[in-house]
Amino acid sequence: MTVDTNLDLLEQEPVFNLKGGMLTVTVIEVVRLDTGRFAKQLAEKKQQAPNFFSDTPVVISLEKLDAHMNLSTLAGLLQVCKNHGLLPVALRGSENFRPLAQQSGLVLMPPGRGRDKPAEVVAEAQPQAPEPVAEALPSGGIPNKIITQPIRSGQQVYAPGGDLVVLAPVSAGSELLADGNIHVYGPLRGRALAGVRGNTEARVFCQSLEAELVSIAGHYKVAEDLRKSLWKEAVHVSLDGDSLKIAAL
Repeated sequence: MTVDTNLDLLEQEPVFNLKGGMLTVTVIEVVRLDTGRFAKQLAEKKQQAPNFFSDTPVVISLEKLDAHMNLSTLAGLLQVCKNHGLLPVALRGSENFRPLAQQSGLVLMPPGRGRDKPAEVVAEAQPQAPEPVAEALPSGGIPNKIITQPIRSGQQVYAPGGDLVVLAPVSAGSELLADGNIHVYGPLRGRALAGVRGNTEARVFCQSLEAELVSIAGHYKVAEDLRKSLWKEAVHVSLDGDSLKIAAL
């Protein structure tokens, strides 16, 4: 009986845990079908930020296309992404694209609404209005990105391989991403995601915590949680185990 009881207890022990977390996924919005130009323009983007194109998960948005794309055309787009280090994990669009998603072994996500729209607009607008950036090399030789102008709503700024330093306010609806730390010498009202490639030692510093979301290595808190302590104060955010620790500066 003792052996049977032990076996029953062993069977009841969990072998996995479901945890809240967040993965930063880039959306590639396809606005017209031209595999050749897609490959050329993606190669140009890779030259601008080569560290970003390394096992980066992406969602392929087909929302601006009709439902007549064939499997071979989609396969061509997916292969171009893979050739440049991107990992397509899902399609996004109407139910008409479900057969294509299933045949490609991808998940179909519903059309985007609300908060993800600014990020898509930014991706198109960045070439026309590049951020004023200065590069600084810390002792490790990894470049940091320094932004001297305010970050407006809808803008997304990414610092691959190093820290992101913003010497101006960050507006709601904007997004900061860095492989290392994020420093904001002003109000932080948008989203700040540090250690986006899994660096659990990354931290977020800001002069006034008013963020919509703060994340370190995929672990995050949203504004509702952030308002519970040190709201609109200078803070230092770090990762303690699986949760964020917020302390006054």
